[in-house]
Amino acid sequence: MTTTLRPAGEERRGPDGFRARNYTVCVNSRPVGSVELSCGEAFGPAVGTIAALTIDAPDRRRGRGAVAALAGEEVLRSWGCRVVKIAVPVEAEYALRLASALCYAERSRHLRKELGAERELPPGSSVRALGAAGYEPWLDRVRRDAADSVTGLGFSREAAEAWARDGARLLPYDAAGTVPEGVALLGVTHGGEDVAAMWLRTAEPAWVYAVEVAEEHRGRGHGRTAMLAAENAAGVAGARTIGLNVFTGNAPAEALYASLGYRTVVRHFTKPLV
Repeated sequence: MTTTLRPAGEERRGPDGFRARNYTVCVNSRPVGSVELSCGEAFGPAVGTIAALTIDAPDRRRGRGAVAALAGEEVLRSWGCRVVKIAVPVEAEYALRLASALCYAERSRHLRKELGAERELPPGSSVRALGAAGYEPWLDRVRRDAADSVTGLGFSREAAEAWARDGARLLPYDAAGTVPEGVALLGVTHGGEDVAAMWLRTAEPAWVYAVEVAEEHRGRGHGRTAMLAAENAAGVAGARTIGLNVFTGNAPAEALYASLGYRTVVRHFTKPLV
């Protein structure tokens, strides 16, 4: 039997090399599932995405999903993609096994936590809003670290830096230097010294874009304080849940988030196509 992809609908195109198309998964021309392919999103046209791969129940566990994924990779190669990425919910056990069998490498995880009552910060610690003067140097470091985190995972340096720059656009200051509604830029002080900074979306679902502890103050619990402050800010703004992304291999961060009650909800994988 032959498993193929048949276009389902017109191809969609957009700026910066964006293109996407839905396909029907067929076995000997018989429809058995569907998949969506795209490229040109956050990481540029060289990075493709396989999403919403579904095989109908009667045809599952026969290798249809694996062949459909490989066929999707071939389509993305024909589009000029050099890397493919996928996102797999943790409860999708078969999809996780499939990602491993097809040699995808995990690059990050999305974590989530239900927010509860406001938490008290450690004695001597306080939180303040960051102004433009304090924000710009910090954001430069965050952008650099973000680009470093994805370089070497199959993304070019150019694509990684473009991704980091795009992320920065989520929180532009206006002419008066005011942070947009629903975004918080906060600094943590301890004993009168600035020890950490964070950037988060406070609207539901709240999201922590970045947390940074000053190098000379690391290993003293200030990262935990910053996370508690982020959760408090989100809760005060009315959010019920808060999430974040952690890159694979960042053991200290993973341990911190686990201790605070965060759980993995989605795992992100990549694979080179060349």
